[in-house]
Amino acid sequence: MIEDGDRIEIDIPNRSLHLAVPEAVLTERRATRQTNGATVWKPRFRNRNVSPALQAYAAFTTSAARGAVRDIAQRQ
Repeated sequence: MIEDGDRIEIDIPNRSLHLAVPEAVLTERRATRQTNGATVWKPRFRNRNVSPALQAYAAFTTSAARGAVRDIAQRQ
């Protein structure tokens, strides 16, 4: 829903974020993105190579809640 150039207001004392975009624009964006169906959550331009090292890290690393440490027991 957020696009390049959108203004985001950060209120640190009140611990809040506000996307300063008119509701009509957000409604239009929502409708446009919902037409993409199952791919609505994917970035529009994502063409990247994943190195073998990053693939190994992703395969063996636990979640951040568990410390993001390597766990070889996860190997399938």
